[in-house]
Amino acid sequence: MRDTTRLGVTAVLALALTATASFADNIKIAFIDPLSGPFASTGTNGLHQYEFAAEELVNKDGGVLDGQMFEIVGFDNKISPKESLIQLQVAIDQGIRYIAQGNSSGVANALTEAINKHNRRNPDDRVLFLNYSAVDPALTNDKCNFWHFRFDANADIKMDALTDVIAADDGITSVYVIGQDYSFGKAVASAAQRMITEKRPDIEIVGNELHPIGKVKDFTPYARKIVSSGADAMITGNWGADMVGLGRAVLENGFTGPIFTYYGAADGITAAFGEAGKGSLRLVAEGQINPPASDRAAAYYEAFKAKYPDGNISQSRITNVIEMLAKAIDQAGSATDVVAVANALEGMEHENLWGGTVYMRPQDHQLIQDVHIHAHTDDGVTFDYDNSGYGLLAESTVEMAAKDSATTCDMKRP
Repeated sequence: MRDTTRLGVTAVLALALTATASFADNIKIAFIDPLSGPFASTGTNGLHQYEFAAEELVNKDGGVLDGQMFEIVGFDNKISPKESLIQLQVAIDQGIRYIAQGNSSGVANALTEAINKHNRRNPDDRVLFLNYSAVDPALTNDKCNFWHFRFDANADIKMDALTDVIAADDGITSVYVIGQDYSFGKAVASAAQRMITEKRPDIEIVGNELHPIGKVKDFTPYARKIVSSGADAMITGNWGADMVGLGRAVLENGFTGPIFTYYGAADGITAAFGEAGKGSLRLVAEGQINPPASDRAAAYYEAFKAKYPDGNISQSRITNVIEMLAKAIDQAGSATDVVAVANALEGMEHENLWGGTVYMRPQDHQLIQDVHIHAHTDDGVTFDYDNSGYGLLAESTVEMAAKDSATTCDMKRP
């Protein structure tokens, strides 16, 4: 009996070692974003989108190289730059070479600086930063570096599209700008002021205000100021819980003008606006969910909803991150030689799941893509958000937005 038990333990250990070795062969991507606190729903939904994209777009087709699979590993940064740096080091210590982050440009600025320093000091242990949503323009301008790739359109590119719509509306003569008090919110405010002045100097900016990020429990005082200003329209870069809170407050206090947003959808935001957002709420974003760009896109969304009934594909660019990384690893012939992978990403053109071609601009690692202005509506919506019956419908498109725009990036290559 004792011999049988010993053999059983040996067999179990052998199986465990085999499983561990197989698990270790996975290509791990560290997802460093908020998984707790006021922005947990945004981070968790993003994590699910990454996990689903890795499985559906890479692993189901046999992975990359010699059958290596993508594995997404979640790290909770609590939306804190300091905590993000701790989690970055934990990920690096675990042998992870690909870092994905998007919520908060303040976090992205901390990560890109830390990764740049780490790679200089550790040439045999380098990592790549796959920025899927942090849109501070500085990240692909003065603060650019070889290790950072941005898969979202930056704040200036998006504001250019939004202000084109605002400038074309003769009914808008005054605008109130409000946002979160950190690098992205400041970038949105600056771009709004500059571009509105250039395109429609007759429009008065009657308010330009920043509030603490993730700390305002009641947006009523801000909403009352917006309403009392007499503004015809509002612009905000708010996201997550701050967008939900601000949206509810302005509606409850009687604001009826158009609301132009960067992240005014999903994560409870669409449900909060409901019927009140129809005809007024606009969002600038990449990716076309409604109408679906193709049967493949529709099938992908349906499969995601089947797995995550309460989830939303609110950041369609995540599919670009996964597909382009897989393509770059295959082209490089290695997942560990991140310099070769980065070189393969530079200049890559990719047929986007959501329609059109995207292009990773070599000089600054800014992804160039179509940018859409979406309307919040329940008309013609195949896929809604928040299971609310309301979703986004593409109204207009800027093709390959800012493809030839200037950059101040002076990239140093290894």
